[in-house]
Amino acid sequence: MKSHSFFPTYVYHQPLQRQGADKFNRELIRETVQIRDFDIEGQRWSKSNYRGGYTSYGSLDKLHQFSSTFMDLQGKIDRHVRTYANELEFDLEGRELIMTDCWVNVMPTQTVHSLHLHPNSTISGTYYVKTPKGCSNIKFEDPRLDRMMAAPPRKPDCRRENRQFIEIPAEAGKLVLFESWLRHEVAANPSRSERISISFNYNWF
Repeated sequence: MKSHSFFPTYVYHQPLQRQGADKFNRELIRETVQIRDFDIEGQRWSKSNYRGGYTSYGSLDKLHQFSSTFMDLQGKIDRHVRTYANELEFDLEGRELIMTDCWVNVMPTQTVHSLHLHPNSTISGTYYVKTPKGCSNIKFEDPRLDRMMAAPPRKPDCRRENRQFIEIPAEAGKLVLFESWLRHEVAANPSRSERISISFNYNWF
Protein backbone atom coordinates (compact mmCIF):
# COMPACT_ATOMS: atom_id res chain seq x y z
CA MET A 1 0.00 0.00 0.00
CA LYS A 2 1.58 3.28 -1.14
CA SER A 3 -0.74 5.71 0.65
CA HIS A 4 -0.51 6.52 4.36
CA SER A 5 -3.16 7.15 6.99
CA PHE A 6 -2.74 10.50 8.77
CA PHE A 7 -4.77 12.52 11.29
CA PRO A 8 -6.59 9.63 12.97
CA THR A 9 -9.55 10.11 15.29
CA TYR A 10 -9.35 7.90 18.38
CA VAL A 11 -12.48 6.70 20.20
CA TYR A 12 -11.91 4.65 23.36
CA HIS A 13 -14.38 1.86 24.21
CA GLN A 14 -13.84 -0.44 27.19
CA PRO A 15 -15.64 -1.98 30.19
CA LEU A 16 -15.47 0.37 33.17
CA GLN A 17 -14.42 -2.43 35.53
CA ARG A 18 -13.68 -6.12 35.39
CA GLN A 19 -16.21 -7.23 38.00
CA GLY A 20 -19.18 -5.85 39.88
CA ALA A 21 -20.65 -3.69 37.11
CA ASP A 22 -24.23 -4.90 37.65
CA LYS A 23 -24.19 -4.05 41.36
CA PHE A 24 -22.56 -0.68 40.73
CA ASN A 25 -25.08 0.16 37.99
CA ARG A 26 -28.01 -0.68 40.28
CA GLU A 27 -26.72 1.91 42.74
CA LEU A 28 -26.28 4.46 39.94
CA ILE A 29 -29.82 3.81 38.71
CA ARG A 30 -31.19 4.29 42.23
CA GLU A 31 -29.38 7.62 42.60
CA THR A 32 -30.36 8.75 39.10
CA VAL A 33 -34.04 8.22 39.89
CA GLN A 34 -33.65 10.16 43.15
CA ILE A 35 -31.88 13.01 41.35
CA ARG A 36 -34.55 13.18 38.65
CA ASP A 37 -37.38 13.24 41.20
CA PHE A 38 -35.64 15.92 43.30
CA ASP A 39 -34.35 18.13 40.49
CA ILE A 40 -37.31 20.38 39.66
CA GLU A 41 -35.09 22.90 37.88
CA GLY A 42 -33.62 20.11 35.73
CA GLN A 43 -37.08 18.83 34.88
CA ARG A 44 -38.03 22.31 33.65
CA TRP A 45 -34.79 22.65 31.66
CA SER A 46 -35.32 19.22 30.08
CA LYS A 47 -38.84 20.10 28.91
CA SER A 48 -37.35 22.77 26.65
CA ASN A 49 -33.98 21.25 25.78
CA TYR A 50 -34.30 17.46 26.13
CA ARG A 51 -37.88 16.82 25.17
CA GLY A 52 -39.40 13.61 26.44
CA GLY A 53 -36.40 12.83 28.62
CA TYR A 54 -34.48 14.10 31.60
CA THR A 55 -30.91 15.36 31.93
CA SER A 56 -29.25 17.12 34.84
CA TYR A 57 -26.92 18.94 32.41
CA GLY A 58 -28.68 22.29 32.90
CA SER A 59 -29.01 22.04 36.67
CA LEU A 60 -26.80 19.47 38.42
CA ASP A 61 -23.73 19.03 36.22
CA LYS A 62 -21.12 18.36 38.93
CA LEU A 63 -22.50 15.20 40.49
CA HIS A 64 -18.97 13.88 41.13
CA GLN A 65 -18.56 16.63 43.73
CA PHE A 66 -21.73 15.86 45.71
CA SER A 67 -22.33 12.10 45.68
CA SER A 68 -20.00 9.39 47.00
CA THR A 69 -21.30 7.01 44.32
CA PHE A 70 -20.44 9.47 41.56
CA MET A 71 -17.08 10.16 43.23
CA ASP A 72 -16.43 6.42 43.02
CA LEU A 73 -17.42 6.52 39.35
CA GLN A 74 -14.97 9.37 38.76
CA GLY A 75 -12.14 7.37 40.29
CA LYS A 76 -12.88 4.45 37.97
CA ILE A 77 -13.10 6.70 34.90
CA ASP A 78 -9.87 8.55 35.83
CA ARG A 79 -7.83 5.41 35.18
CA HIS A 80 -9.27 5.02 31.69
CA VAL A 81 -8.76 8.70 30.89
CA ARG A 82 -5.06 8.37 31.74
CA THR A 83 -4.79 5.37 29.40
CA TYR A 84 -6.61 7.22 26.62
CA ALA A 85 -4.47 10.35 27.06
CA ASN A 86 -1.36 8.18 26.69
CA GLU A 87 -2.75 6.75 23.44
CA LEU A 88 -3.33 10.29 22.21
CA GLU A 89 0.24 11.14 23.26
CA PHE A 90 -0.81 14.30 25.08
CA ASP A 91 2.07 16.31 26.54
CA LEU A 92 0.44 17.69 29.69
CA GLU A 93 3.67 19.38 30.89
CA GLY A 94 3.31 18.28 34.50
CA ARG A 95 -0.42 19.04 34.62
CA GLU A 96 -3.27 16.55 34.74
CA LEU A 97 -6.69 15.91 33.27
CA ILE A 98 -9.45 16.51 35.81
CA MET A 99 -13.17 15.83 35.62
CA THR A 100 -14.97 19.19 35.44
CA ASP A 101 -18.57 18.14 34.70
CA CYS A 102 -20.69 15.05 35.29
CA TRP A 103 -24.42 14.67 34.66
CA VAL A 104 -27.08 12.01 34.09
CA ASN A 105 -29.23 11.41 31.00
CA VAL A 106 -32.49 9.46 30.97
CA MET A 107 -33.90 8.75 27.48
CA PRO A 108 -37.38 7.21 27.41
CA THR A 109 -38.96 6.04 24.14
CA GLN A 110 -38.36 8.38 21.18
CA THR A 111 -36.15 10.81 23.12
CA VAL A 112 -33.37 12.25 20.94
CA HIS A 113 -29.93 13.65 21.75
CA SER A 114 -29.15 15.82 18.73
CA LEU A 115 -25.77 16.35 17.06
CA HIS A 116 -23.38 18.30 19.30
CA LEU A 117 -19.88 18.60 20.71
CA HIS A 118 -18.52 19.62 24.14
CA PRO A 119 -16.93 23.10 23.97
CA ASN A 120 -14.14 24.19 26.33
CA SER A 121 -13.26 20.61 27.28
CA THR A 122 -10.45 18.24 26.32
CA ILE A 123 -11.85 14.73 26.74
CA SER A 124 -15.53 13.83 27.04
CA GLY A 125 -17.32 10.56 27.41
CA THR A 126 -20.30 8.48 28.41
CA TYR A 127 -20.76 5.61 30.81
CA TYR A 128 -23.75 3.35 30.11
CA VAL A 129 -25.83 2.44 33.15
CA LYS A 130 -29.00 0.95 31.63
CA THR A 131 -29.27 -0.03 27.96
CA PRO A 132 -32.45 -1.93 27.08
CA LYS A 133 -32.35 -4.22 24.07
CA GLY A 134 -32.59 -2.29 20.81
CA CYS A 135 -31.86 1.13 22.31
CA SER A 136 -29.97 3.75 20.31
CA ASN A 137 -26.18 3.75 19.99
CA ILE A 138 -23.87 6.75 20.08
CA LYS A 139 -23.04 7.94 16.56
CA PHE A 140 -19.88 9.88 15.66
CA GLU A 141 -19.43 12.13 12.63
CA ASP A 142 -16.24 12.39 10.55
CA PRO A 143 -14.81 15.77 11.67
CA ARG A 144 -13.77 16.53 8.07
CA LEU A 145 -17.27 16.14 6.68
CA ASP A 146 -17.90 19.84 6.06
CA ARG A 147 -14.72 20.01 3.96
CA MET A 148 -15.58 17.15 1.59
CA MET A 149 -16.85 19.56 -1.07
CA ALA A 150 -16.79 17.28 -4.12
CA ALA A 151 -16.15 13.84 -2.62
CA PRO A 152 -18.14 10.89 -4.03
CA PRO A 153 -20.07 8.70 -1.60
CA ARG A 154 -18.16 5.87 0.06
CA LYS A 155 -18.80 2.24 -0.83
CA PRO A 156 -21.31 0.55 1.52
CA ASP A 157 -18.70 -2.02 2.55
CA CYS A 158 -15.76 0.41 2.92
CA ARG A 159 -13.33 0.02 5.81
CA ARG A 160 -14.34 1.57 9.14
CA GLU A 161 -11.61 4.20 8.90
CA ASN A 162 -13.12 5.44 5.62
CA ARG A 163 -16.70 5.75 6.84
CA GLN A 164 -18.25 9.17 7.43
CA PHE A 165 -20.29 8.00 10.42
CA ILE A 166 -19.45 5.39 13.05
CA GLU A 167 -21.72 3.90 15.71
CA ILE A 168 -20.44 2.50 19.00
CA PRO A 169 -22.88 0.12 20.73
CA ALA A 170 -24.53 1.35 23.93
CA GLU A 171 -23.85 -1.45 26.41
CA ALA A 172 -24.39 -1.26 30.15
CA GLY A 173 -21.05 -1.34 31.97
CA LYS A 174 -19.12 0.04 28.99
CA LEU A 175 -17.31 3.36 28.79
CA VAL A 176 -16.77 5.52 25.70
CA LEU A 177 -14.16 8.32 25.61
CA PHE A 178 -13.51 10.79 22.79
CA GLU A 179 -11.90 14.16 22.22
CA SER A 180 -14.43 16.86 23.04
CA TRP A 181 -14.37 18.46 19.56
CA LEU A 182 -15.77 15.30 17.95
CA ARG A 183 -19.43 15.76 17.04
CA HIS A 184 -21.84 13.00 18.04
CA GLU A 185 -25.51 12.24 18.53
CA VAL A 186 -27.97 9.65 19.79
CA ALA A 187 -30.96 8.89 17.58
CA ALA A 188 -34.50 8.51 18.93
CA ASN A 189 -34.65 5.65 21.42
CA PRO A 190 -36.83 2.93 19.80
CA SER A 191 -36.94 0.86 22.98
CA ARG A 192 -39.93 0.91 25.31
CA SER A 193 -37.60 1.17 28.30
CA GLU A 194 -35.47 4.04 29.53
CA ARG A 195 -31.89 4.30 28.36
CA ILE A 196 -29.71 5.72 31.18
CA SER A 197 -26.20 7.09 30.76
CA ILE A 198 -23.80 9.37 32.59
CA SER A 199 -21.85 11.95 30.59
CA PHE A 200 -18.78 13.92 31.66
CA ASN A 201 -16.01 16.27 30.61
CA TYR A 202 -12.31 16.48 31.50
CA ASN A 203 -10.02 19.45 31.11
CA TRP A 204 -6.31 19.89 31.88
CA PHE A 205 -5.03 22.03 34.72
